[in-house]
Amino acid sequence: MRLVSGVFLLLTVLTFTVAESAHAQKDNTDTIASPKLNRSAETDALFFDAIKAKETEDDKQAVELMEKFVAAKPKEPAGWYELAKIFRNAQHKDKALDYIRKAVDLDPANKWYKSEYASLLNELGKYDEAADIMADLVQSEPSDQEYPILAAEYYEKAKKFDEAIKYIDKALQRNGNDVEILMRKMQIYLELNDVNKAAETINQLIGSDPKNGKYYKMLGEIYDNNKQVDKGSAIFEKAIKLLPDDPSVQIGYADHFLKTGDTVSYKKYIRKAIINKEFDEDLQLKLLDAYLRNMPNDSFATAEGLPIVISLLEQHPNDADLLAFYGDLLDVAGKREQALDAYKKSLGINGSRFNVWLKLLQNYSDKKDADSLIKYSESALKMFPNQALASFYNGIGHFNKKEYPPAIKAINRAIDLQPESNPDFTAVMYSTLGDIYNVTKQYELSDNAFDKSLKFNAEDATVLNNYAYYLSERGKRLDDAEKMSLKSLEIRPGEATFLDTYGWILYKKGDYSGAKDYIEQAIRKANGASDATLFDHLGNIYSKLNNTDKAIDNWKIAKDKGCDNPLLDKKITEGKLYE
Repeated sequence: MRLVSGVFLLLTVLTFTVAESAHAQKDNTDTIASPKLNRSAETDALFFDAIKAKETEDDKQAVELMEKFVAAKPKEPAGWYELAKIFRNAQHKDKALDYIRKAVDLDPANKWYKSEYASLLNELGKYDEAADIMADLVQSEPSDQEYPILAAEYYEKAKKFDEAIKYIDKALQRNGNDVEILMRKMQIYLELNDVNKAAETINQLIGSDPKNGKYYKMLGEIYDNNKQVDKGSAIFEKAIKLLPDDPSVQIGYADHFLKTGDTVSYKKYIRKAIINKEFDEDLQLKLLDAYLRNMPNDSFATAEGLPIVISLLEQHPNDADLLAFYGDLLDVAGKREQALDAYKKSLGINGSRFNVWLKLLQNYSDKKDADSLIKYSESALKMFPNQALASFYNGIGHFNKKEYPPAIKAINRAIDLQPESNPDFTAVMYSTLGDIYNVTKQYELSDNAFDKSLKFNAEDATVLNNYAYYLSERGKRLDDAEKMSLKSLEIRPGEATFLDTYGWILYKKGDYSGAKDYIEQAIRKANGASDATLFDHLGNIYSKLNNTDKAIDNWKIAKDKGCDNPLLDKKITEGKLYE
């Protein structure tokens, strides 16, 4: 959009004032003409004061002054024009439309007013009217390079594609073989489903720049997308011979092979494109990511991606994003130590990416890595002191080391920092806090934390199971525990640990036969990987059922599996139940 300049407005108003003054001097004596000149000067001052107010973004004052001006001089179009612009900027477009129409009616030959009028109509979706006004401007302003482009744009929006092409051609006459205009012409032909004309337009671009691989790629894609695969093949074969190292041609040829089902050739050319040194590392990484997303599973993606990333790292050994991506692939491949090394190198180059810190912390979340988790979570917190996840993982590290006070402090801080927009993770934080409070025998606080967790996510089967089990161990609220345990089994039926919990609740309620059935189900579901606690529980149940031999047999299995119950040896030796 072209806007009238301050100088133009000044000349407009001054010309108007001088003309009025000359008329006054001709028809009146000097003593009568003088007051008229003063009134004109005062009125014109309103205009300039309004412009100043608009420039200082005082729209209210600008409108008040300009409305006074147009009230005094209703036939002066500049005032209506300025009011239209003020209301348009304030998003009062219907009112702006009324004002610009008045300006155009008063001065229908003014190109600035008509251009503003057309632009506003375009914004209001009145494309036909906008296009017709711009077409008039093309006729009246034969040297202007922008008007035919806008006329074509508005006709295209109005779905009058033939008219749009007509004005595109006028734009090309005024602008030469402008690339953007030719590209628009091609798009219009595609809207018309005229593939040949679209191809002809791209060939114009190729003729003007025969070593630009992007144009060959575009032309080949037009043919491929319109089921003219043979023509597409011919274009890409020509292009790859002419420009074998051009990355756009390589990408285009790869996509062509992908569409035709030749996956071997697709992989060949997409790999060439990805490692093409004409691309910067950001684009190479985006291409690689897109390529790997086409893989059927993570194993394929890792196998395909690792050698390519290694080649890219030879080109960009200190690229933090590339190193992080390398770490991701190694992580998926199960090469944990190498992945950790890649993440650390990435963070050493650029420590400002929290998602890389997060992947590092996640890899250290096992109990055996507690010291590393604490160390790196503290480093992350120095960079991101308000990141809830960094504080949470710090708490997990301390929990894994049985350092409960700092664990509780860190996780409470994480809860304070956690935004309410992520209720599922807030639930996890509260349930973890519940676990810690239970271990430290702060049972009221533990129950309170689990209740809060379930308020955020009432369908978390693990939380339901753990809460139910802790209550059953204490023999508290067994009816509530039974309901939660049953719900966990509805969500995840057949889960061995959950079956054990429900069986243990029945045991605590005195239903030993029912308890035996569920614990035995749990052992069968575990399929040889049963937790030692299951056999300890089953031994207790058999003892309650007065089957001492089976009780001792199960307690022995529990011991062999590493059960840490301090009463286990005594139960085995004496054949009696101790709890």
